[in-house]
Amino acid sequence: MEADDLADVLTAVGPRLRTLRRERGITLTGLSETTGISASTLSRLESGRRRPTLELLLPLARAHGVQLDELVGAPMTGDPRVHMRPFVRHGQTFVPLTRHLGGLRAYKQIMPPGPYAHERPEQRAHEGYEWLYLLSGRLRIVLGEHDFMLAAGEAVEFDTRVPHGFGNPGPEPAEFLSLCGLQGERVHVRARPARRDSEPPEH
Repeated sequence: MEADDLADVLTAVGPRLRTLRRERGITLTGLSETTGISASTLSRLESGRRRPTLELLLPLARAHGVQLDELVGAPMTGDPRVHMRPFVRHGQTFVPLTRHLGGLRAYKQIMPPGPYAHERPEQRAHEGYEWLYLLSGRLRIVLGEHDFMLAAGEAVEFDTRVPHGFGNPGPEPAEFLSLCGLQGERVHVRARPARRDSEPPEH
């Protein structure tokens, strides 16, 4: 790798680290506690004011559950397979289905049963779009003023600037695929309350 190429790779590490941390919903303080790296050093890494080293990147890769080459944007080796390394966040298991950080991200998520048959999931809002496809189990979706259940084989898509939350109301784990990203493309099935049988489907 030429010097200019190496400089470009190292320059891109900071934004990758920031994107990954924010996608995981982790604060600098929380990541510092997990990795043993000071919050100030983590901040300098993300802003590009600290040169990334193997000593710093290895614990970060372990904390985020990704491979080292994903953090540094290493060139493709010719193997198109995604080597999935599950990680757990907020009690859910996430299985990454895409290789690169930034842009549109795909996951398989496994959500354990919760109290959401009677309790409304907590809502939050942020930039972007999200798409979910439920593989098994049930998922309660609260989107703005709408509150409905998603069954296996159904999909939902929504603008994440609308306050939203979801939880598993059933006795079994809920497994679903999710696509999300700040500028994620729309994936054709819009979020809306389940229609009544007497209502015609929308086209």
